[in-house]
Amino acid sequence: MSLLSIRDLCVDYRAGDRNVRAVDRFSLDIEAGDSLGIVGESGSGKSTLVLALLRLLPKNQAIIQGEALFEGQDLISMPEQTLNALRWQELSIVFQKAMNSFSPVHRVGYMMRDIYRLHCPGKSKEEGRARVEELLDMVGLPPRVYALYPHELSGGMMQRVNIALSLMFNPKLLILDEATTALDVVTQTQILEEIAALEKKLDITRVMVTHDISVIASSCKNVAVLYAGRCLETGAVEKVLLDPLHPYTKGLINSFPKHNTEEKEPLRSIPGSLPDLSDVPPGCVFAPRCELAQDRCVEEAVETILTADGRRVCCHHYGGERLAEQ
Repeated sequence: MSLLSIRDLCVDYRAGDRNVRAVDRFSLDIEAGDSLGIVGESGSGKSTLVLALLRLLPKNQAIIQGEALFEGQDLISMPEQTLNALRWQELSIVFQKAMNSFSPVHRVGYMMRDIYRLHCPGKSKEEGRARVEELLDMVGLPPRVYALYPHELSGGMMQRVNIALSLMFNPKLLILDEATTALDVVTQTQILEEIAALEKKLDITRVMVTHDISVIASSCKNVAVLYAGRCLETGAVEKVLLDPLHPYTKGLINSFPKHNTEEKEPLRSIPGSLPDLSDVPPGCVFAPRCELAQDRCVEEAVETILTADGRRVCCHHYGGERLAEQ
């Protein structure tokens, strides 16, 4: 059984008298010990997807449908009390805006200590401090950070504190939502290396959301490519990034600078922009921007294709074994 099995997950936002679909029939299995990268343009539905899995979207604005089985338990339909017991203990998330995660008038260590004691009744302040200092050391921060305020930390230090906080109870599944986006390249590399080391040490399964292909290439085993709420291609990183099948995946890769080749290649951007999610074309969502698009692409719904090497591709131009609806 997969650690997390997602089937036909849909997320609609209420917009006046109609609903706008931000995630459309997303299906994927995540195995224990896996590291999955979810990549796509801003507005493609990446953050909505992971927040829906943890049911952190506003209830009066978002409608979540489908199934997400975590060790056999459906995260979407389970009672709120049951889900609260899983959050942080079994499922944890690192948000992209590190400075917004802490109170500006409380010391970092004190907040982390109180959180630890709240979830572990009976623990003393000394035990809480010892656990927090252990976590800070785990992410490469000195003990003095315990008594600092959030504004006294750099962006990289603050993100490390966030990661330490997410690891407080050794969760089985860790989600990182653009956790390194606002950092410089050197700090980003250091944090990615620390995450990879912690993943092995603590036996964590990781889902990383980003729009940066280099982050996926250097730190993930598998990748899912999202566009306008649809999953267009999934598979092993080395297969998808070295030999992309979907035109959108190829466009993302071609628009990223290459540093490992002697020949200089011009960057090729993808013309156009994301479609209006309240008026998505009936066929392929990428058809209006695709240079290979034909009448069929605009008019006919696209089925997911299973390739011989285990990849899944949502494109009319690729032939293979059609997946049966699950």
